[in-house]
Amino acid sequence: MMRRPMQAPPMNGPRFNEWIQSQKVRVIDHEGENLGVMYTREAIAQAKEVGLDLVEVSPNADPPVAKFLDVGKYKYEAQKKANLARKSQKTQEIKEIKMRPNIDDHDYDTKMKKVVQFIEEGDKVKVTMRFRGRELSHGQLGMNVLQRVAEQVAEVAKVEAYPRMEGRQMLMVLAPK
Repeated sequence: MMRRPMQAPPMNGPRFNEWIQSQKVRVIDHEGENLGVMYTREAIAQAKEVGLDLVEVSPNADPPVAKFLDVGKYKYEAQKKANLARKSQKTQEIKEIKMRPNIDDHDYDTKMKKVVQFIEEGDKVKVTMRFRGRELSHGQLGMNVLQRVAEQVAEVAKVEAYPRMEGRQMLMVLAPK
């Protein structure tokens, strides 16, 4: 039975040591000094003398840039950096506020406080105007309320989707400026 001459190349992370495909690489040693362009085999030998691996850090350069590093430590730090970037990323949610066309002033003010709070937190707000029974024939009342909402939050938000009817409800989407 025939065996493969080499192990499969590492699938995740940078190429290192014998998996570097180019003949020549620009080498940077473990202290950060540029050793210049040399053959990959020579660079691997020098890295082994120091007790480190030759890791390709910039494969798209001409010639590719490789450093003397510990591969495991390099992968671990790259993973940590990616996790930190993912953690600090803010996901934008869509919050929904439901109203009726004949909403009272106090109820309207309460809903508006929540709308402003959601927008200041960086979330989008979907304002839903629900119609029941005969209210459906008076769509302009709901439109007036939604226009009032848009005017009131004009300083902190922009209208992303203008009011439109969907069945028995009228929708409008607000996004932070």
